[in-house]
Amino acid sequence: MTTITTYAVSGMTCGHCVSSITSELGAIPGVSGVRVDLRPGADSLVEVTSESPLDVATIAAAVDEAGYDLVST
Repeated sequence: MTTITTYAVSGMTCGHCVSSITSELGAIPGVSGVRVDLRPGADSLVEVTSESPLDVATIAAAVDEAGYDLVST
């Protein structure tokens, strides 16, 4: 069963930010898609499609690795 979860991420301002987040989240096992609604100056929305629900700590670690902050799920 496919799961789609939307996360709020702060600190994203440009296309490079989108690429970084997409790369880090896309590398998580089970993730089949990442879509970013970039909102410079506000929290961006990141939609993650996966085979099953993902652990929030795993998502937060990937977002942190990309250099941004997970605000909420």
